[in-house]
Amino acid sequence: MKITRTDISEVVIIEPSVFGDERGWFMESFNEEQFHSELLKIGLPIPRAFVQDNHSCSKKGVLRGLHYQSKPHAQGKLVRVLSGAAYDVAVDIRPGSRTFGKSIGVELTSKNKKILWIPEGFAHGFLALEEETHFLYKTTDYYKKNCERSIHWNDKALNINWPVLDGIEIKVSEKDQKSMSLYEMNQSNLLQ
Repeated sequence: MKITRTDISEVVIIEPSVFGDERGWFMESFNEEQFHSELLKIGLPIPRAFVQDNHSCSKKGVLRGLHYQSKPHAQGKLVRVLSGAAYDVAVDIRPGSRTFGKSIGVELTSKNKKILWIPEGFAHGFLALEEETHFLYKTTDYYKKNCERSIHWNDKALNINWPVLDGIEIKVSEKDQKSMSLYEMNQSNLLQ
């Protein structure tokens, strides 16, 4: 397993060891002991235990996000693509953080097998780049509807460089289209 810090040091890209031969390939998609050890090596804290797995399937052009859960049910997420490809985004929503409002984007695909660790205190979203994009993520807390929050995916202040898909219109749920900006969420005391 190789861990690489992103421009927001708490968000890391994980590249698992993949062993292949003429039969196909094998990889450990998660190993708690190794994950914790690698985080400690780079000075990051060990997250709470993962308690829930979520799996979605999206058509090309579907954008989900930017979602997070507020305290006391904030979630860290370990995300990966099983089939297809997605442009995955994490936004720092921790008031007072030196990287507050900054985002990082990483392409996760079934071919590159990259995994992204997004700790608590970040909003998360992704754009499906291929048909039948299967997205799997582990969370450090259970889904709680009353703690569910969403920041507008195209908030100009966030300056997220979503990929342009030739001839494909981005499809966003009605609920996500009605989301507030990061500024509005902060002013309403809805961040963490």
